[in-house]
Amino acid sequence: MPKHILTRGHSRALTRHHKIAAAGVAALGAAAIGFSAVPSNASTTTTAEAPAQTAKVAYSTKQIEGVQADVNSLHTGAVQVEQFAAQKKAAAEAAAKKKAAAEAKAAKARAAAESASRSAERAEVKKAAPQKYGDNLDGWIREALSIMKKNGIPGSYEGIHRNIMRESSGNPKAINLWDINAQKGIPSKGLLQVIPPTFDAYHVKGTPKDIYDPVANIVAACNYAADKYGTMDNVDSAY
Repeated sequence: MPKHILTRGHSRALTRHHKIAAAGVAALGAAAIGFSAVPSNASTTTTAEAPAQTAKVAYSTKQIEGVQADVNSLHTGAVQVEQFAAQKKAAAEAAAKKKAAAEAKAAKARAAAESASRSAERAEVKKAAPQKYGDNLDGWIREALSIMKKNGIPGSYEGIHRNIMRESSGNPKAINLWDINAQKGIPSKGLLQVIPPTFDAYHVKGTPKDIYDPVANIVAACNYAADKYGTMDNVDSAY
């Protein structure tokens, strides 16, 4: 075979070998990079084309711990947010209840004040308006008792009524023209048969100065009886 042909063939063979060797070196480099993730105590063996190598990789748990810390922090923050929201809601509800209680108390106070005001107004109206009494024996006695109470004169409805029925049978114009007083010219007059001097002496201011006026007659007679007997209730006969 010609020499130059052998040389060219050899050259081609060498070139092909070199290419294979280069590819092996590239693969080995990639493998070395891949093995860099293997823990430091791990080892691997290459083929005959590349010498055996042991790659050591240092790693740390700090990053994983940091991630876990971030997760825990997020969880804690979420719990705190929920707690804050719950506290805020509870505070709002408590404030609403407090406000409602205050408003209810204020409304109750206003109602009480308004009720007291109405009661006072009714009392004033009642006080201003004169009491109406019947124009009969019952009304005369009740009106007389009202006046007696204001003037501190004792006596009861029963005591007054009992003595009136005995003295005049309830006739305000009754007059005694036959007893000793009549003989002296000072006959007894009115419901409780009071003589004029006694009526004048024991007349109560605010009542008519008329011995025949039923109310004025009762009040003057009871005033006299209180002075002499303690009360008209103690009188059971002519007095």
